[in-house]
Amino acid sequence: MKAYRISHGGTIDGLQLESLVERPLAPYEVRIEVRAVSLNYRDLMVANGAYPVKIDIPIIPCSDGAGDVVAVGSMVTRVQPGDRVAASFFPHWLEGQADQAKVRSALGGDTDGMLAEAVVLHEDTLVKIPEQLSYVAASTLPCAGVTAWNGIFESSDVKPGDTVILLGTGGVSILGLQMAKAAGLRTIITSSSDEKLKRARGLGADETTNYHANPEWQDEVLRMTGGKGVDVVLEVGGEGTITRSVTATAVGGTIATIGGVSGFGGGVNPSTLAIGAKRLIGIYVGSRAMLEQSAALAAGAGIAPVVDRVFPFAKAKEAYRYLESGAHFGKVVIDLTQ
Repeated sequence: MKAYRISHGGTIDGLQLESLVERPLAPYEVRIEVRAVSLNYRDLMVANGAYPVKIDIPIIPCSDGAGDVVAVGSMVTRVQPGDRVAASFFPHWLEGQADQAKVRSALGGDTDGMLAEAVVLHEDTLVKIPEQLSYVAASTLPCAGVTAWNGIFESSDVKPGDTVILLGTGGVSILGLQMAKAAGLRTIITSSSDEKLKRARGLGADETTNYHANPEWQDEVLRMTGGKGVDVVLEVGGEGTITRSVTATAVGGTIATIGGVSGFGGGVNPSTLAIGAKRLIGIYVGSRAMLEQSAALAAGAGIAPVVDRVFPFAKAKEAYRYLESGAHFGKVVIDLTQ
């Protein structure tokens, strides 16, 4: 069985294709032949040695994948051979709110992930893929889809007609745009590229703003909302955007902080939050139940996750480098059937 492992941190070149021996299954374990793996910004951070959580190397990277069950342990009841499945980001967070025990390990970080021809996981980690979703589509959901779901629907009490702003056009933001539109929300999206904003409008974005042309984009958002601000911000920017996101948020609104594309520094004036009764909430992906809900929404609403490029397994490093370039719109996927 072949798998990519990160043998040393610091650069994408630390990603090496190796031959590994398949181990026997424990009673509650499941062997999955992986068909598709999607990349997240987190995967770049792990490869580059910049992830803020300790990584034990060598490690098989990537949290997001989908495939077929090919064998099950003697006590497995959730799935059977032939089932199409995706794996939840946190093996121990099945439902409810996060706590230390539930987020103690995560695929592709401190636990081997999905960038392999076959993986072995506990049955509780797995979710069956709706028949409407391909392996490639399903592979985009465990981190990006669940993060978008959690940030929009779990962190706030949004209702149809409310407004959400998505920062950028990466995987989380584009899936968030699609989910928000399916739920009847008004959507605003930002980008530095007019071409990407045009594509976002094609996916249903109601308003767009170019943050290079409008560096003070929060003022533009306030204008778009008649001075009210947005009900939810899907905040992936970090240091360079967080204060603007707070300003753009309505009284009683939510800033769902997800990532730090521009860095993890910066500061927010607490009085700005207090006076506006605004909620600043950290989003750390989500539970297996959220994966089931986001997959059901994607299937039921006919959401086709936007995949920018698909790379064969043999060119995984090229996929990483393409993601690193920032040229993508939506998701970058590695197809193990090619």
